[in-house]
Amino acid sequence: MLRSVTALAAFVLTATASPAAVVTKVVEYDYEGVKLKGFLAFDDAVKEKRPGVLVVHEWWGLDDYAKGRCKQLAELGYVAFAPDMYGEGKVVNHPDDSGKMARAVRANVQVWRGRADAGLKQLQSQPNVDGGKLAAIGYCFGGSTCLQLAYSGADLKAVATFHAALPKPTEAEAKAIKPKLLICHGEADPLISPQAIKDFRGALDGAGTKYEFVAYKDVVHSFTVPGADAHNIKGMKYDKHADEDSWKKMLALFKDTLGR
Repeated sequence: MLRSVTALAAFVLTATASPAAVVTKVVEYDYEGVKLKGFLAFDDAVKEKRPGVLVVHEWWGLDDYAKGRCKQLAELGYVAFAPDMYGEGKVVNHPDDSGKMARAVRANVQVWRGRADAGLKQLQSQPNVDGGKLAAIGYCFGGSTCLQLAYSGADLKAVATFHAALPKPTEAEAKAIKPKLLICHGEADPLISPQAIKDFRGALDGAGTKYEFVAYKDVVHSFTVPGADAHNIKGMKYDKHADEDSWKKMLALFKDTLGR
């Protein structure tokens, strides 16, 4: 189902090193003629190959939040790569604009999965990445993107989603899932209906998928994003406990599946 990917593998060498030896790079690549600009982070002091983590951005685009999560993972010894799901590194601030771009990607599942897979291939091709130890995490739109990757049969060990939409997989897609899943959800999230959750979990249960579903009481959408309230969108609010607890659960999943 995934289309061919032409990887330009061109690094824009604007690398910067922090005291923690974390190096970041903009990575330019291509998917079906669309120029994409991803973000790579790793600890340059670690010389051996290590697990790679794909970090998929929210519907705002590849912004500082997604990049910050990449840096956090790099400090922990992973190689983290945030793919560009919109093209040209587009980032917006108004929900009307972000909704339009997210809908455009979601409208064509092949393109949606193809761009995500193009990012995964960029991560896997890095010389410091153990290609057999890959995970994907995502926030909101990025979380559902990671689920689409899993539905396509991507060779991942783990997938963690945070306040994601929960698209229901077909029976065949659910059976194609290889990674263990961690679904971190705000129990009071008004953007994800109870029926959507029921359908999603029912499909996974029917396929015998290994997953953990964590619902945080009285927590709404965007609970991992400090400043989420600033958008003045009802049902979006940061929650410190849910943010920190979901991150710990993700790291426990990585230790179990990636050995780190």
